[in-house]
Amino acid sequence: MTLKQRYDGIIAWFSEHMPVAESELRYENPYQLLVAVILSAQCTDKRVNMTTPALFEAFPTPYDMAAAGAEGIYPYIKSISYPNNKARNLAGMARMLCDEFGGEVPSDLDRMQRLPGVGRKTANVLGAVLWQREVMPVDTHVFRVSERIGLTTRSKTPLQTERTLERHIPGHLLPVAHHWLILHGRYVCTARAPKCDACGIATWCRMFAAEKKER
Repeated sequence: MTLKQRYDGIIAWFSEHMPVAESELRYENPYQLLVAVILSAQCTDKRVNMTTPALFEAFPTPYDMAAAGAEGIYPYIKSISYPNNKARNLAGMARMLCDEFGGEVPSDLDRMQRLPGVGRKTANVLGAVLWQREVMPVDTHVFRVSERIGLTTRSKTPLQTERTLERHIPGHLLPVAHHWLILHGRYVCTARAPKCDACGIATWCRMFAAEKKER
């Protein structure tokens, strides 16, 4: 199987069976999505969604969050992984949003990365979800699944994976393809016990083919 055949098969399957794929984080505006994505680092979306309602009620705008500071934010996110770090990042992010961006999340992804707690992946997530930018955010699921099924080969960094996927997936599909890979990794191609027998893309999966050959 050529790499093009693998990409074509996987893209065709997801296009047919998962034409709509969206973030599982709950949010109502760019500020809320930015906060949720920062909180989601090394934490489940389920836990984030349990945490953010009270947080957004207490701090409905970046100005409220900036005024609260890390000390005021921490009690609302203490059940999240790395709460001290994330409280500091959220406070710094909110202050910069207010001081430099008029309280609005910048749509320029490079400028967004100036915000505390916002790296390339987070900026790309907002770009893909909010503005349908032709970018590929790479989290642990995307990184693992891409290598396992054969969309990448010996990729050493998320940036390498991002560039490979962006090279082979049509640009207009990148925002939804990001969710295809995340959801597939979250529910089917899980880290420890992938559900290969229930996998719709097993036909094109490099790992599945290798294991089948060994039997």
